[in-house]
Amino acid sequence: MAAFAEGTPCWVDAALPDLEAGKRFYGELFEWTFGESAGPEYGHYTQAYNEGRNVGALAAKTDGRMPTVWNVYFAVRDARATSVRIQEAGGQVITAPMPVGAYGTTALAVDPGGAVFGLWQAGSHQGFELQQKPNSFCWTEVYTRERDAVDSFYARVFGYLPDDRDDAGLDYRAWSPAGSDPTPDTAIAGRAVLTGAFPEALPAHFLVYFAVPDCDAAVATVRRLGGRVTAEPFDTPHGRIAVVADNQGAAFALLSEPA
Repeated sequence: MAAFAEGTPCWVDAALPDLEAGKRFYGELFEWTFGESAGPEYGHYTQAYNEGRNVGALAAKTDGRMPTVWNVYFAVRDARATSVRIQEAGGQVITAPMPVGAYGTTALAVDPGGAVFGLWQAGSHQGFELQQKPNSFCWTEVYTRERDAVDSFYARVFGYLPDDRDDAGLDYRAWSPAGSDPTPDTAIAGRAVLTGAFPEALPAHFLVYFAVPDCDAAVATVRRLGGRVTAEPFDTPHGRIAVVADNQGAAFALLSEPA
């Protein structure tokens, strides 16, 4: 498959306390199947598949103090050079670039607003084999209280081009890759502002979206499997959306396209 463009979301994984419970939850919710877990040197990393193509991964947390979250990774040609840009632009590198066998090189960073994201410099593993289809990744956006600093940061690090929107009073910016015409058709990620409508304790974060055939049915399944619903299904121009958390606390969003 073709390499992902610079700055494009290319992979997601969930860090969970109980890997087997995660496989049961997402296996039923998304009809995912799972490959053999990697060895302890790779944290028992387990890839998930939809129709035989990889869509993400689950990993067992090695430290109980680590957050239970879905992580998003952005494709880069040179993880070390990108890490330097991150620091020059006001972010921090949490985990310095390190090789993951022959698969590629990864790093974790935090933007000026406090949101954590990953870098992926591909080796034999390019990233998603399936996305933008039912039961696979379809979108991500960062929620922040530091709008201006974060906008400047991602423009400097990845060269993102903005498409500002004000739908229903929401201060929202969609990002398109460098060299493109920033339109809804080229957008690959977004930025939303954490206003007073959000709990003060809610930290800056990236929210990962998965496409589903029926948002309301997926929400009912989340509840049945012991997950939580933090935002009930609502309609937008882009489809019907809900924000949920799995039965271990990892938050994500569900999106079904408009009929």
